[in-house]
Amino acid sequence: MGSEPQYVGKLHSDLDKGEGTVKYTLSGDGAGTVFTIDETTGDIHAIRSLDREEKPFYTLRAQAVDIETRKPLEPESEFIIKVQDINDNEPKFLDGPYIASVPEMSPVGAYVLQVKATDADDPTYGNSARVVYSVLQGQPYFSIDPKTGVIRTALPNMDREVKEQYQVLIQAKDMGGQLGGLAGTTIVNITLTDVNDNPPRFPKSIFHLKVPESSPIGSAIGRIRAVDPDFGQNAEIEYNIVPGDGGNLFDIVTDEDTQEGIIKLKKPLDFETKKAYTFKVEASNLHLDHRFHSAGPFKDTATVKISVLDVEEPPVFSKPLYTMEVYEDTPVGTIIGAVTAQDLDVGSSAVRYFIDWKSDGDSYFTIDGTEGTIATNELLDRESTAQYNFSIIARKVSNTLLTSKVSILINVLDVNEFPPEIAVPYETSVCENAKPGQIIQLVSAADRDLSPAGQQFSFRVPPEAAIKPNFTVRDFRNNTAGIEARRNGYSRRQQELYFLPVVIEDSSYPVQSSTSTMTIRVCRCDSDGTILSCNVEAIFLPVGLSTGALIAILLCIVILLVIVVLYVALRRQKKKDTLMTSKEDIRDNVIHYDDEGGGEEDTQAFDIGALRNPKVIEDNKTRRDIKPDSLCLPRQRPSVEDNTDIRDFIHQRLQENDVDPTAPPYDSLATYAYEGNGSVADSLSSIDSLASEADQDYDYLTDWGPRFKVLADMFGEEESYNPDKVT
Repeated sequence: MGSEPQYVGKLHSDLDKGEGTVKYTLSGDGAGTVFTIDETTGDIHAIRSLDREEKPFYTLRAQAVDIETRKPLEPESEFIIKVQDINDNEPKFLDGPYIASVPEMSPVGAYVLQVKATDADDPTYGNSARVVYSVLQGQPYFSIDPKTGVIRTALPNMDREVKEQYQVLIQAKDMGGQLGGLAGTTIVNITLTDVNDNPPRFPKSIFHLKVPESSPIGSAIGRIRAVDPDFGQNAEIEYNIVPGDGGNLFDIVTDEDTQEGIIKLKKPLDFETKKAYTFKVEASNLHLDHRFHSAGPFKDTATVKISVLDVEEPPVFSKPLYTMEVYEDTPVGTIIGAVTAQDLDVGSSAVRYFIDWKSDGDSYFTIDGTEGTIATNELLDRESTAQYNFSIIARKVSNTLLTSKVSILINVLDVNEFPPEIAVPYETSVCENAKPGQIIQLVSAADRDLSPAGQQFSFRVPPEAAIKPNFTVRDFRNNTAGIEARRNGYSRRQQELYFLPVVIEDSSYPVQSSTSTMTIRVCRCDSDGTILSCNVEAIFLPVGLSTGALIAILLCIVILLVIVVLYVALRRQKKKDTLMTSKEDIRDNVIHYDDEGGGEEDTQAFDIGALRNPKVIEDNKTRRDIKPDSLCLPRQRPSVEDNTDIRDFIHQRLQENDVDPTAPPYDSLATYAYEGNGSVADSLSSIDSLASEADQDYDYLTDWGPRFKVLADMFGEEESYNPDKVT
């Protein structure tokens, strides 16, 4: 301290004989600024104040050199100057001021907080950094450990409700607290936290409330409050009505913000019935602390007295809801029920009734305004509307503004009009491998009169279908039935579809029934009963054939059809050729034409010249009217001479046909242009005429009229032939 340099030490070389030939130099930390050296004597001085807390030591280098040659006499040497500490720093609380809390009613010695002071002096030298703690302000409530700095409570049962905040002044002093030591202070703010050590208390024992009798249910009719000096959740209060007089008409809940008890109305009040109610209310804490149970019960009780105020009220119906029933198609004007409303006020007034048309726009019902009887206004149909819901308004005659409303529910009862029917169309199938007694289909019924839950349905088959049936109906007696197989297997080839009539009856009066026919298709199934095929074409396919085999069968059928078609076509062609060559055939055959002749004017229907021309005779010619089944041997026919009698020729042909084994086993009609003898009218034919046809005069045919015109034209023509060769 001060302005004079402070001697630190001295440097000396053994080569220095004191003759002034040696010069000392100094370099390193603080050389020339903090420390100086006398170049002749080697004395080192400090020229400014040193602070150990700023720099605890300095490293310097010294050297001795010759003044004249400037050469070092010895190697450079290094030395350290340590700064010796003095108590020049007071203890400091680096984290202060402090904030701490401790529960109220804590015992003596309860931990609050630990403080710590820091001293910048050297702790290894002397007592400069040895700190001792003490309480300067805050006694006798708190104490501090002098060595550790731990703050603890010093008084028992400190009450937050008495004093909540405490400010404690803590001192830290170095030199072990001895006289002359430096000291530092800090402030510790300590708050007592709340515990539930106080029960709720009502400020008065009786609360009086007034409530109009018209107050709606659920409305708040008053508030009461119990006081709890605690804080937060420890001050939360629960209110309960003690069972007793009138307590069942009221309820109480807690207002979360104000912790007040809100009394609400549970049931309607009636001044004419009861004018006052008295009950008790209990207030208690929700969160209790077991440490304070010995202090007594943490609850309080108060009495609540409620006075009911009279209010003019609307009429009151005898029921909150009226339910009525009426059968459909009931005649108009039939009374189905009545409603009743009364004025319960003193000096009761008369009441009038009205239907709320807003809810019954169709006007199916009417009401008697004085008596309150309800009657039908239209015919009702349950299938159209099963239930009606509307409102009735009751109004006081003395005060028309006071009205009340009640709901009316009218159920239309069903008259059994419709028979039950199968609920949905069923696609029923049965496997070919079905067993007797197997249920193949479940069926249910529907009735437009009522829902299925309203009545019981029964299922059966009609008597005519119960004789040796393929299927039958099993009634499960729960509005469902099962179609039951009665045969041991079915064949799709024999029958693909079965039709089963099912009779369904209801349980209403009068009983209604209907008969529905179910179609059952036979299907091919696997062993598990899974349907494989129900197609119609699958009926004709043998089970187990491959696709290739089925294709081969179809090809064979097509080939056979083609052969049959070709055969029929060839036969028709051959028959046509036979008819075309009939003019050249000498055999007389009956030829059938699928057309109708043209009458007398048709000259082209048949050429009669074939019967007259003997040149058309051919030998060994088979019959052309039929096709022989087997090849027959040619028959030798005798030639017919020109002068052979026709009669002999006919008899000869007749004998040949009688003995011919290849002749067909049926009659063949042959017509010849020959007329036998014995006719009474003689013959009109020109076959037996001796004269030639040319000598005949046929002009007389024209005189016979238009019916013989064709014949006259035919014989009037000029023909040249030999009449002796007519056959």
